[in-house]
Amino acid sequence: MAAAAAQLTSTCILPSFDGLKSSTPKVSSVIMSSTFRGSTLRSNRALVVKSATTVAPKYTSLKPLGDRVLVKIKEAEEKTVGGILLPSTAQTKPQGGEVVAVGEGRTIGDKKVEIGVKTGTPVVYSKYAGTEVEFNGSSHLILKEDDIVGILETDDVKDLKPLNDRILIKVEEAEETTAGGLLLTPASKEKPSIGTVIAVGPGPLNEEGNRTGVPLSPGNTVLYSKFAGNDFKGADGSEYITLRASDVMAVLS
Repeated sequence: MAAAAAQLTSTCILPSFDGLKSSTPKVSSVIMSSTFRGSTLRSNRALVVKSATTVAPKYTSLKPLGDRVLVKIKEAEEKTVGGILLPSTAQTKPQGGEVVAVGEGRTIGDKKVEIGVKTGTPVVYSKYAGTEVEFNGSSHLILKEDDIVGILETDDVKDLKPLNDRILIKVEEAEETTAGGLLLTPASKEKPSIGTVIAVGPGPLNEEGNRTGVPLSPGNTVLYSKFAGNDFKGADGSEYITLRASDVMAVLS
C-alpha cells in the first residue's frame, strides 16, 4: 500500500515568477511594453500580473514617445479613513499620480495634436493600463494619453474632470429590499447599472483632429454596461464609475 501511495504521489513544481521582472536595459534606453493583460471582467481582474521594468541609475531622464505620458504613481494608502493601519495585502492599488513627462503628441490627418495634459497635472488612469517602470527610485507608469480617465485636483473623485470621451457617473444605490418586501443582505444585492452623470469629457477626436463632443449632459440618468469602466468610492462613501460614453446604453427619464 505504501509503495502504491508513493507511485500515486507526484510533486507539482510551480514555475518561478522571478523571470517576469525585466532586467536592466543594456543596449537601448527605449522601454517596451511588458504588461500581462487579463480579462476586462471585474470578477477576473485579480488574475492580472504586471512586471515592472527597472531603469538603471545611469539613465537620468525618460522621454515618452508619441502620445504616451509618464506618470509618477501615487503611493498606496497605508491607513483607512479611521486611522487603522492596513497590511500591504489589503492596500488598494492607486489609480492616480502626477504627470512628469509627455510625448510630442500624434498626427491625425494633416493636423498635429499635442498631449492634452501638462507636466505636474494630477491624473486618474485606467486601472490596468500602461507599463510599470521603476525610475529614479519611484514607481512610474508609461501609458497612452487615451488611458488617462481624467484630471483630479482634490482627494474626492466627485471632482474628477473627465478627458476625451469619458464620463463620470454617480452609481444609484442598490435596492435594500425585494419587490415583495424582503430585506436583502449586502452579498445578495445586485450591483446597479444605473446612475447619474456628474461630468463629461470634451469628446473623442475625429479624422480632422477636432473634438466631437459627448451626447450626454450632467444630470442625465443613464443605463450603462455592467462590466465597463473603473469603480471609485467618494469621500462620502458614495460609489462612482468612469466609463466611455459608448458604454452608456440608454438615457432614463
